[in-house]
Amino acid sequence: MCPIILDNKNTMTAHTFSDLELDDILIHNLQIQNINTPTVIQAQTIPVALDGKDILGSAPTGTGKTLAFLIPAVQHLLDFPRRKPGPPRILILTPTRELAMQIAEQAKLLTESTHLSIATITGGVAYMNHAEVFSKNQDIVIATTGRLLQYIKEENFDCRAVEMLILDEADRMLDMGFSQDVETISAETRWRKQTLLFSATLEGEGLHNFANRILNAPIEINADPSRKERKKILQFYYRADDLTHKVALLTHLLKQEEFKKTIVFVRKRERVHELVSLLHQAGIYSCYLEGEMVQTKRNEAIKRISNNTVNVLVATDVAARGIDIDDISHVINFDAPKTADVYLHRIGRTARAGKKGIAITLVEAHDNELLQKIERYIQEPIKLRTIDELRPKTKAPKPATKKKPSQKAKQKSTSKKQEQAKKKKVKQRYRDTKNKGKPKRSITNSKQ
Repeated sequence: MCPIILDNKNTMTAHTFSDLELDDILIHNLQIQNINTPTVIQAQTIPVALDGKDILGSAPTGTGKTLAFLIPAVQHLLDFPRRKPGPPRILILTPTRELAMQIAEQAKLLTESTHLSIATITGGVAYMNHAEVFSKNQDIVIATTGRLLQYIKEENFDCRAVEMLILDEADRMLDMGFSQDVETISAETRWRKQTLLFSATLEGEGLHNFANRILNAPIEINADPSRKERKKILQFYYRADDLTHKVALLTHLLKQEEFKKTIVFVRKRERVHELVSLLHQAGIYSCYLEGEMVQTKRNEAIKRISNNTVNVLVATDVAARGIDIDDISHVINFDAPKTADVYLHRIGRTARAGKKGIAITLVEAHDNELLQKIERYIQEPIKLRTIDELRPKTKAPKPATKKKPSQKAKQKSTSKKQEQAKKKKVKQRYRDTKNKGKPKRSITNSKQ
């Protein structure tokens, strides 16, 4: 069944959270956080979710997607309180531990002064640390798929009470190879009444096929941010001759006063440690984040950059999505991302919630083609900048241009097409040829 598609053009936008008929305690908890007006994704998602419909939702990073599913989930629990304590009623799946923890923090702020309890189940934490989650009654559980599935198989986690299943960053889950795990969890929570699936983009046949197996007659919501919400990210690139030149550019930039809090992205974790060491030698102290770190060290790194103990975080793409650190002024792509989609997620770490930010990419000659792909993807040019004392010595590669065919080649192509047209045989049906040459009998004669 084809989903009903909603976008900015065919939906009414609520001006306040009161317009969405939310519980007073929810509106109060939002106001305490200085959140008074719903974003586009929130205004479109919340009424549909409160109607109990499945949702396939998409919105750019940093536009309030988390509250778009947390608010209706909490409102549902307040509208239909359970009669007696029991296992979780809301289950939220995320691809990374950091994202799970951040959703949990937002959920705790949203449920302040209510009876609702929130817990997280993630990898990187000692097995016995989750014993409290199983022994106590929980209303909302935010989990990563691997560890949760382990507990389900061992019958430590009861899925029968789950009423709403929420999948955040679903496209990332597919990229990380978690689709089978998610489908298994979906089957275990088959008694649920509603499923919400959210992604930064809804591109790709794989995601839609996956959604068709999980969702039931979903409403598809594509929410472009309003002008006020649109992140104001200034985007630049610097040309670099080689790795040494890139390091020189990076250290020069990070020493500038306006670089208050910066995330530096690299492709591989080996490069993370190499770069942290090189920056240390240059007198720049940083923390780092990569996929193989134990959870306590990952938490410590985020804490250090968040509380301004250091102002540089070097990270692989594990931090490109789902990491929400306040007041990131700059994002620097030390290594160009693998795809234009990853580029968007990386630079989305700055200019959160309408604030301004700057994204810089250091481009070597072999990155030039990718740079052009990114420009086509974001539909705007990325400006070139130079530093006088660090100008590149090599020339910029010329953009690839398609050669126009010569007149001779055009004539050759035309004559070839004409020859092919002559050779084409007209298909004839057997019934049109089987009686050829036989005399036709008139209908009147045959009746006599």
